[in-house]
Parts: sequence; structure tokens; C-alpha cells
Amino acid sequence: MTTPLIPVILCGGTGTRLWPLSRASYPKQYWALGGSGDETLLQQTQQRLKGIKGLDAPVLICNEDHRFIVAEQMRQINVEPNAILLEPIGRNTAPAVTVAALQATERGEDPLLLVLAADHLIGNANQFRRVIEAGRPHAEAGRLVAFGIVPTSPETGYGYIEAAEALDSHEPKAVQIKRFVEKPDRAAAEEFLATGRFTWNSGMFLFKASAMLSELERLCPEVVSCCRAAIDQDLPDLDFIRLEREAFAKCPNVAIDVAVMERTKFGSVLPLDAGWNDVGSWSALWDTGERDDNGNVLRGRVIAEASRNCYLRSEHRLVVGLGVENLVVVETDDAVLIADRSQAQNVKKIVNQLEASGSSEGKAHRKIYRPWGQYTTVVEGKRWQVKRIEVSPGASLSLQMHHHRSEHWVVVKGTAMVELDGKQQLIGENQSTYIPLGCKHRLTNPGRMPMELIEVQSGSYLGEDDIVRFKDRYGRSDKVIAK
Repeated sequence: MTTPLIPVILCGGTGTRLWPLSRASYPKQYWALGGSGDETLLQQTQQRLKGIKGLDAPVLICNEDHRFIVAEQMRQINVEPNAILLEPIGRNTAPAVTVAALQATERGEDPLLLVLAADHLIGNANQFRRVIEAGRPHAEAGRLVAFGIVPTSPETGYGYIEAAEALDSHEPKAVQIKRFVEKPDRAAAEEFLATGRFTWNSGMFLFKASAMLSELERLCPEVVSCCRAAIDQDLPDLDFIRLEREAFAKCPNVAIDVAVMERTKFGSVLPLDAGWNDVGSWSALWDTGERDDNGNVLRGRVIAEASRNCYLRSEHRLVVGLGVENLVVVETDDAVLIADRSQAQNVKKIVNQLEASGSSEGKAHRKIYRPWGQYTTVVEGKRWQVKRIEVSPGASLSLQMHHHRSEHWVVVKGTAMVELDGKQQLIGENQSTYIPLGCKHRLTNPGRMPMELIEVQSGSYLGEDDIVRFKDRYGRSDKVIAK
């Protein structure tokens, strides 16, 4: 009988080197960045597993702010997860793997866990699955299998795994891990490649849940105890499992590589040569993208004339590249990046500057996703702002009030059910209503199609934290900064 295999997809990280597209409010793993289709990196991570023997539904681990994005993207590809675990605070990969293993074994089962990052590209999905299958018998025998990327150059930005003997990527077999090496200098990296024993550390692993928990108990027991407490005190939240904040916050902030893989005697490495890329910069997306005859990668509303070797991307407005070379140009609704391709990896410095100055563009887009739908800030002034709000069919905002602002709503598509101080009224297209400061109110879409309205806010303070929430079907309290 085939042992069930559960993908554990780690959805953390903000991908700041892919700013202005990737931001804390909507990181790179939730964007369609690789390939020619519309599937996001997260969706691609799940979809490429189809065909693996004994494949079970995934366990996804994400920041609680992204839970509805994760759930919706799984729904779009008709995947019902085993669980979506919500981290109240980032604590690296060892706690994430631990809570996944504890959750997978809570009913006495002992599946294989395949740990994957949600933001990797794999060019050859067939070869990827072949190598995963090659690791299965070793994992079932109690080995902790790491998948090492066959190096294509002496990279200094990756960690390396040294095997006890030379590796053969054509006939992949698992070999005892000798050691892990952090990012080397170029001379050392060149020596590594010459031996045939070194691979890049991908952060992808395969093991039995019990085998990893046993080593965690032995090598890093504090992680296990904190994670067990966080799960024992978890709070059900619709289709999510919200880990208890105080217990989880006590977890050591440590990677699974450091906590276990560098110290265990049961580590094996399998070479993976399947067109892997960690999508770490815009230049990496140019490297892996489909280029035209002039070497350009074009996405969205783009015209490239007499331009060569550029990455040009538009999310909203028309972008025209005329007589330019080796550029990255990325347009969003509130920011435009123009960079030499050789400088693309330094975008993170700009993000740090934006965050230090308190600029909203460093962390959030104008479009913000919520469990009930989304809203976009259209324009704003000192004491007023205009938003476009879209509410999904059957969805409802919380019953709430504001201390510092009043609101005008104009329905432009569909029908809205508006509750004002206990009284309900239906408002159709081209109709409006007014919500005075201090009025207890709620907005619901009773129809079967998305409802859209324009909201005009006016008041002395317009921050999203000016909300007193009374009732909310999504389990949010009035302390959560969200509508």
C-alpha cells in the first residue's frame, strides 16, 4: 500500500526584490510570474504535483493576513486543502515544518511530508516528479531527504549541500549528506562545482512525519514544545487553523536546515535538475521567461520598438519601450520601476528606503484583498478619499462604525443591502446612501454577481484602523486593521 504523501507548502515571505509588484500585502507567490498561463506561483507549486503516487491534499502555512488569498487561489484550481495553518508571526521554517508534522500525525497517521516553497519555478515538471518518486523509498525507510539543485554556475547567493560521494543527476539516487555550507565566496563555489558532490540547497525536503518529529525532539525540543502548545490552543477560524499567538511567539526563530538537517545522521540528498529557479529578482524572470526575437520578455499592455533584452511589464497602463536595452520596467497602479537588468537584485534597497520613510508604496498596493472581496484606493486628499469596493456574491462586510469619518456610497454595479443603525434598505445601480459618523452600518451583496460601489470618505482621520467592529462572519475582531 502506498504511503500517503502530503505537500506542505510554505507561503511565507514578501519577495521584496520583486517590488513594486510583490509587497507585504500581496507577495510574489500569489502573482502569475512564471510560464505563459495565469496560474500563480502558489498554484503552480500545487499543480505540478499531479501524478505523484499517493498524493494527498496539501497543508498550507501562511501569514494570517493572506489566508483568504490562499483559500481563494486553491479554490480556483479545485483543490480543497487538508488544512491552512495561520502563523500569527513569522518564525522561519523549523516551526512551520513542526506544526505541519504535528497536524499530520494528530490522528495517529504517519504520512510522507513533501516540504515546498510556494514561490519557486520548475521548468521540467516531469523530471521534478521523477526525482520526488526516487526519494520516496528513502523517506519511507526513515531518511530525511533533501533535494539539491544541480548547479549551473558557481553561485555565491545560495547555500550548498555536500554529498558523501559524487552525484549523478541522470540516474538520481539518494546519497548521505556530508555537510551543509552557507553562501561561499566565488573561489570556493568554483571548487565545489569541480568535485561533483555539491548541489544548491533548495529548501525542499521529503520525510515521514514521525521521522522528522523524532529528530526535532532530539535536536530542537523547544521548537516542538512551543509548536505543540500553539496547536493545542489553536482557534478554529472558518476553514483555517489559527495557531495560538503567545505560544507560537516563543518558538525559536530557526530554519529546518539549521535545526535538524545540518545535525542529523539521517540526512540524504537527491540531485534535482529540472529547471529550478527561486524567482529572486526581475533579472531571474527575464532569464526564465519566453523572449521574443529581440530578447525581450513582455507582459501586459506593452509595446517594444527597437528594444533589446528587456523585461517590460504592465499591470494597468500602456508601457512603451523605444530604443532601450537591458532594462527592467515594471508598472503598477502606484509605482513604476525602471532599472538596468544588472541592478535588479538591488531593488530591496529601495524597499528599505520606502519603509524607513513610512511610504505606503513599500508595503501595500492600492488594491487590498479582503475575505468579502477587495477595495482599491482611487484618489485621496488631506481629509477625503475615494475607493472602489467590490463585494463577492453573498459576502458581507462586518457590522461596524467609525469615530472620525462619514461615508457616501454609490452603487455602480449590482445591488447592495445596506444596514444603517438596524434598518435595512436595498440600493440598486446609480443609487446612493450616506453613512454619518458614528452610525452602525453593514454592507452585503445579496446577489449572484459581484457588486461594485464607489465610496467617498470624509473626515479628520481616514485610516483603516478607525473601525469598531461589532459582528463579523469571518471571525475578525475590532483590533484587526481591516474593513
